Formats: sequence, structure tokens, C-alpha cells
Amino acid sequence: MSAIRGRGAVSSNASARFKLPAKEPDGDWLDGLEAIDGEQRHPATTVTEEHPRSILSFNKSPDVPFDRSINAYRGCEHGCIYCFARPTHAYHDLSPGLDFETKLFAKPDAARLLRETLAKPGYSPAPIAMGTNTDPYQPIENRYRITRQILELCLETRHPVTITTKSDRVLRDLDLLEKLAQQNLTFVAISITSLDPHLSRLLEPRAASPAKRVAALGRLVGAGVPAYVSIAPVIPSITDSFLEAILAEAAGHGIRAATWLLIRLPHEVAPLFREWLETHFPDRAAKVMATIRSMRGGRDNDPQFFTRMKPEGVWADLFRQRFRLTARRLGIGKPDVKLDCTAFRRPSLNGQLPLL
Repeated sequence: MSAIRGRGAVSSNASARFKLPAKEPDGDWLDGLEAIDGEQRHPATTVTEEHPRSILSFNKSPDVPFDRSINAYRGCEHGCIYCFARPTHAYHDLSPGLDFETKLFAKPDAARLLRETLAKPGYSPAPIAMGTNTDPYQPIENRYRITRQILELCLETRHPVTITTKSDRVLRDLDLLEKLAQQNLTFVAISITSLDPHLSRLLEPRAASPAKRVAALGRLVGAGVPAYVSIAPVIPSITDSFLEAILAEAAGHGIRAATWLLIRLPHEVAPLFREWLETHFPDRAAKVMATIRSMRGGRDNDPQFFTRMKPEGVWADLFRQRFRLTARRLGIGKPDVKLDCTAFRRPSLNGQLPLL
């Protein structure tokens, strides 16, 4: 396998789960391209606009702290090789590999659809989670600004909203987040996997550098926006050595809450991750996978509720102890932000004021 500059997936673009054919460039086409341009081009990013009929997704998962979410984009240009959202591209006859990070979808009607949902008489407010599947601040947000439109609507309606991201691009909406925070309507989690920019470029090639993410946490807290660091995912023998240092950096920027999650490898993510390991860390690939399996009941992935978020075994206990002891020493606790759901006011539609 060979790495592709600026992409997380190595060279696999297969979608084995649904027995779809592998998506590979035609050999004659590559020969012709090389004759004309002199070298093979890197996969380009494309964006397709889609227009769904609804935008708010509800779930009944007993081990996640939210029951509704919005994904303004499908696919993610950040290209994180470990992303557990990659398999969703297989449902659309696209590969969870390169397609996931190069063939993106944007939902420009998201704010309008959300307004229609919030205006329904039977709607009951609860925090909307953003960034639970693909990143709401991936690079195409610069162009579409869908996340900002949603935050504007949440501010207008006083609806609670949470954000998880790997980008300092969240600071571009700091004006809205400050106002939401003043009314106890938001908090932000920024995910950091390591403090090594080289390793970060391999793991998550188009995400913000670790230093930018740490600085963004400081800016958020300084502006009065509740924020915490999510050390996710922890990858044994790849990123776990940064656990204490990330907590220390976050504490130095005023962060007082943190979480950690072990890497999850559902469906097509496992073979993609193994390819990545064999390409970038062949000397320890077998050790990494063996350690992961030891915490997942002997499998690459544990899909069961509760245990999927709480790995077991000696290694898991060691990670928990390291995290707990360091967090306690630094005065860092668990996130405990209870957002206000009582101030919600139903939005108007087409300029017409609601009756109540």
C-alpha cells in the first residue's frame, strides 16, 4: 500500500460490506493522464448538494448523551482514518475509503428544514448535537456556512445546541457561541488525538493542527463558552503516549473538563485502519491490533451498547487510571453542563409570527 498525499485512506476504495465493486481508476486512463500531465493527480474533492425532506435525526441509543442531531454534511474532508462515520458512505454506493473524504455532500436547506421542525406545535426542545457523525467545521463550511446558519436559528429560538469538532474554524462563529453561552444554550468539545503535527497529518490529514485546536479551546473558554477537550480516539502504541500531555496543555489554556474514548473500528473502518497501519507503522501494526482486540473481547470492534464505549481488560484499566490520575492532579473533571431547554420559543415561518 502507498500513502496518498493529503488523504487518510491509503489506496483502498472498496466497499465490501454490500459486495459493491471496488472503485479503482481505469489503467488506460491513468496511462493517458500521465502522458499528458506528467504525473498521476491526487484525488480531488467534489461536493454535491442534496435536498432532504428533514434534517433533524433522532436516536434511542442508551449510551449516548443526546437524542437528536444534525449532520449538515455527509463525508468529511478531514480524512481521519479512524472515523467511525466512514461506513455511512457505503449506503450510497460509495466507498468508506477515499470516496468518504473526497466525494462530499452538503445540505444547504438545513436551517430552513430545522426551522420547519422547530415550528411544529408538538416539538419539544432538547439539545441538538452537531459533529456526532461528520465534522460541522470541515473545510467546505467556509463556502456553505450551514453550521453558522443553524447556530443563528438556535440563537433566535433559544434552542440548546452542542458542537464537537477537530477544527479551529469554530472560532469564526465565536460571536454566536458567546451569545448562546450567555443564555446557557451551548458547549463545545474539541477532539485532540496527539500533540505531534506530523502524526496528526498522517491520522487526520486535513484537520487543524493540534496546536490550533488547543489554542481554540483557550479562546472559547476565554470568551465564556463552556468547552472541554475530548481525547478521542486513543490508539494504543500510536497516540496513547500523549494522553497526559494533552490534559496538561488543555489545563494550561483554562480547560477544566475532559473525556477520552478508545478507537472504534466498525465495519469497513477496521480494514482501512489496518491498511493505514501497515503503510505508516508496519513495525507495530500487529501489536496495535492485538492490543485493541484485547479490549474488545477478542474482536476488532465491539458493537454492543455500553461496552462499545467502555473497553475492558488490562490495557483499558491502565488508560483509565492514567487519565483519572492526571486529570485529578490538574483539577480537570468530567463535563457537566446542563443546558437550558426552558427558554425555547417557536420560530416564525415565512415572516408569520407564531400564535403563542
